[in-house]
Amino acid sequence: MHDLLSQIRNCTLCAPYLADGPNPIVQASRQSKIVVVGQAPGRIVHASGIPWDDKSGDNLRKWMGVEKADFYNAEKIALVPMGFCYPGTSKSGDLPPRPECAPLWHSKLMDSMPYAVLILLVGQYAQGYYLKAKSDLTSTVRNFEEHLPTYFPLPHPSPRNNIWLAKNPWFGEEVLPRLKSVVKDLLA
Repeated sequence: MHDLLSQIRNCTLCAPYLADGPNPIVQASRQSKIVVVGQAPGRIVHASGIPWDDKSGDNLRKWMGVEKADFYNAEKIALVPMGFCYPGTSKSGDLPPRPECAPLWHSKLMDSMPYAVLILLVGQYAQGYYLKAKSDLTSTVRNFEEHLPTYFPLPHPSPRNNIWLAKNPWFGEEVLPRLKSVVKDLLA
């Protein structure tokens, strides 16, 4: 695992497409029990080098019911974005994750985590890649039980999604209690 993480952190494959340069961000251990597959680091995370070190991360930890100490303990939780580097911005927010990363690194990472039993799929990119999701994000998240026990689809926890959360109160009422319960059981 050490060699694989070193290879990922030194990857420059997408350098020509990254205005802010490559800075692959990942957290994983052979012992990881939960894998959080997100989108791609944002500008703040690119600068800090710490995955989910922003308001989205605060929301995700709250959704999962975990403290930072557990969240940043790679032996408990792996943090694996679809694109390991900050892709830059567009008019409506961050660009999509670079398409080269997941096919190049994800299967190697997943194969190196034999104790990972739950994969949180955060956002449409992760759900599309792992579930080959044909339905929209709302339907995929609403029907999260269909993907358990291995996958748990979630919307992106960005504050930009507060409108989605307000329109879908079932998420807080039905999905989050189940997520917290599953996470708590795995980390106990």
